[in-house]
Amino acid sequence: MSVIQTIAALCVLFAAAFGAQAQQSPQSVDEISRLIELADPGSTIVLPAGVYEGNLRIDKSVVLDGQGVVTIDGLGKGTVIELGAGDITLRGLTIRGSGSTVDQEPAGVRAFAGPVIIEHNRFEDVYFGIDLRPAPESIIRNNTIVGKALGPGRRGDGVRLWWSDDCIIVDNVIDGVRDMVFWYSENLTITRNHVRNSRYGLHFMYSHGTTLKNNELTANSVGVYLMYSNEIHLIHNSIVNNRGTSGYGVGLKDCDAITVENNALLANRVGIYIDNSPSSVDSYGLIIDNKIAFNEIGLLATPITHDNVISHNAFVENEEQVTVHGRGQLMLNEFSADGVGNFWSNYSGFDQDGDGIGDFPHAPRSLFRSLLAREPNLQIFLHSPAQQAVDLTARAFPDLSPEPIFVDASPLTRPPELDLFVSSQRGSRVPMIGFAVGLLLVSGVGGWVIAHQPRLPVVSDSDLSQRAFV
Repeated sequence: MSVIQTIAALCVLFAAAFGAQAQQSPQSVDEISRLIELADPGSTIVLPAGVYEGNLRIDKSVVLDGQGVVTIDGLGKGTVIELGAGDITLRGLTIRGSGSTVDQEPAGVRAFAGPVIIEHNRFEDVYFGIDLRPAPESIIRNNTIVGKALGPGRRGDGVRLWWSDDCIIVDNVIDGVRDMVFWYSENLTITRNHVRNSRYGLHFMYSHGTTLKNNELTANSVGVYLMYSNEIHLIHNSIVNNRGTSGYGVGLKDCDAITVENNALLANRVGIYIDNSPSSVDSYGLIIDNKIAFNEIGLLATPITHDNVISHNAFVENEEQVTVHGRGQLMLNEFSADGVGNFWSNYSGFDQDGDGIGDFPHAPRSLFRSLLAREPNLQIFLHSPAQQAVDLTARAFPDLSPEPIFVDASPLTRPPELDLFVSSQRGSRVPMIGFAVGLLLVSGVGGWVIAHQPRLPVVSDSDLSQRAFV
C-alpha cells in the first residue's frame, strides 16, 4: 500500500470514528431531570452535548445552559419545556417538536411563574413558541422562533404574554407564526425584534404603558395592531410590506394616548389605520415625523376619529394619501401643529417666499373618490380615463366639487429630514443576489444555445405554397 493510500485510509477511519462520536444516540430528558434534582437552587447546569427527547418540567430555580450544542426534542407531543418556578434561565438550547393540538395549545416553552430568562435559544417546529402565563418581570432575549408548517389560520403565537407585566422582549427573530401577542400585560419593553411571514407582527389587547422601538415588521398580514391599549409609544420601527387582507402597517382601535413617531411605514396596503382612537373625549393621538410612502393608502381612518395631531410627516407617492373608511371627513383632527404641516408629494401649490411652507392649504378634493365612497363597485374605474373625466368635470363646475376630507393649513414643500430606523432586511440580500445571478446564468446559457443550434434552411414563399398542396 502506498503512502497516499495509507494516509487516505487513516483519514477515513478518523472521520468514521469522529462521526460516530458526534452522532450519539438520543437520550431521555430524564437525564436532565436527574441533573436538576441533584443541583442546588440557583446553580448553573451545563448540559452535555446531545439530543434529549421527551417533555421536561422544571420546578427549581436553576440556570440550564446548552451552550449551543444541546437539543431538546418533544417528538411532536405536548409542550417541550414547562417552567413551574421563577428565577429559571434557559440558554443556548435548540427546542423543537412540540405538539400541534389546538385545544391544548402546546408550546416550545411555557412558564407559569416569573421572572424567568429565556435567551439565545432556537425554536423549531413549535406550535406556540414562548408562552408566559403569567410570568411578570421576565426577559425573552436573542431567540429565533420558527413556527410549524401550518396555514396562517392554524398557527400558534410566536410569543404570548398573559398578565405578565414589566417584561423585556428584545433581539428576537420570529418567522412563520400567528402573532406576537400581549394580553393584559403592562409596562413592556419591546425592542429590536424582527417578525416576518406571520399574521400580526405585534398585537396588543388591553395592555398599557409600553414602548415599541427599533422593531422590524416585514411581510406580515399586519405590522402592529393595538386594541383597547393606552399610552403606547411606537418609535423608530421599520414596518414594510405588510399586505394581508387588512394589510395595516399600524392599526389603532379604541386606544388613548398613542404616539407614532419616527417610523418608516413603507409599501403596506395601508400605512396607518385609525378606528376611534383616541376613544376618550379628553385624550389625544400624536403622529409625527414618520415616512409614510408607497402604500396603497397612506392614512385610513373612520369618520368618528378625533383629536389626533398629524404633523411633520412625509406622505410620499401613496396611491391614496388620506381617505375615510366610508363617508365623512377628518376635520376633527389637526394636520398641522405650530405652523408646521406635512409634506405631500401630490401638493400642487407654491412657496414664493422660500420658507418651506406652501402658500395655500393642502385640501384635496376628488368627486370620483366621493362617489367611490358611496358606491364601491366604481373601484373598477380607479386610475382610468373615467376617473380623470369625473374630476375634470368637478373642476370645471365648482358646484359639483365635494368638501375636502381634511385640510393641512401649513403643508411642507420639501420632505422633512427624519431620523428613521433603517431596516437591515436580514436575509433579503442573498435571495436577490441569487436571483440576479440566476438570471445571468439563464441568459448566458440561453444565448449559447441559440448561438449553437442548427441553422434551418431558408424556405421561399413559393416553396411554402408548393408544399402546402403536396
